[in-house]
Amino acid sequence: MIVEETNKPANFKLHDLRCFDAVARFGSFQAAADALHRSHPSVFAAVARLEQHLGLTLLDRSGYRVELTEAGRMFHARATVSLHDIDGLDAYARQLATGEETILRIVLGDLCPRPLILGALSNFFAGRQRTRLHLDYEAVSGPFKRLRDGTADLIFHRADPSSYDFEQIGLCVIRLLPVAAPGFLPYEPDVEMTPRLLQPFTQCVIRDTAGNVTSENHFLIDGAPRCSVPDHAMKKELILHRMAWGHLPDFMVEDELRIGSLINLQGRYLPGRMETLAATRRNDLPHGPVAEELWERLKKGVGKP
Repeated sequence: MIVEETNKPANFKLHDLRCFDAVARFGSFQAAADALHRSHPSVFAAVARLEQHLGLTLLDRSGYRVELTEAGRMFHARATVSLHDIDGLDAYARQLATGEETILRIVLGDLCPRPLILGALSNFFAGRQRTRLHLDYEAVSGPFKRLRDGTADLIFHRADPSSYDFEQIGLCVIRLLPVAAPGFLPYEPDVEMTPRLLQPFTQCVIRDTAGNVTSENHFLIDGAPRCSVPDHAMKKELILHRMAWGHLPDFMVEDELRIGSLINLQGRYLPGRMETLAATRRNDLPHGPVAEELWERLKKGVGKP
């Protein structure tokens, strides 16, 4: 009787698998060799060796450009997942070996109340001199793109409950209010604003740093002239100078609404929106000890010890 060996180790090298992945991604042996800093013959031999071990033809070499065979496409899809896991395991091992991360990359989104978040980060990193905090700013869908690209470890931005590859901690609720400076609109204070009444007037919007222009509808009024700015601070300046109207977070306009230098346009047709500010990170990547400690701290609440 023949007993099937279920725990048989893989009979190919990780190096060969990485060479095949590079050829599949870059479309040629030379491009793969350049990316891996290897010679063309060594990459060619590695892929041939992998095919021999697997008993599969992974690449079609008959044309001008190397193409994946059907078996090659299926195998590469699975190999990509495995290589991602191996890279994550390697990064995690290096973090464990050093004890603490050397750098933690955090992105603040356009809805982030900076004094609150920066105060919390300052207190947290004050006693962690071996981990350098790298801060950046992105707007609209930019923070989520940075997470997916792997160029950010943590973001502070609006919650996105539709993303299954993220885990999030809700920190506070922010109201986005439609506002204008007195005198910008030629209407009496008791007139309820509608999109049609606002259509002739310039609307200020935040530019999406991810480059998306149609992915989300942020209160845009069809046919209205628009100006775009990089952040809410610049938007607020334009609105205060009667150059546009737009939506701003409540924490930025409380004083102005109280003293009357801004007018709240909120109503049935301009309801504004409630957003949850969240700390968000990938749930499919390992996180180092400092990142984990910060995450646990945030679960207790921003600003709490």
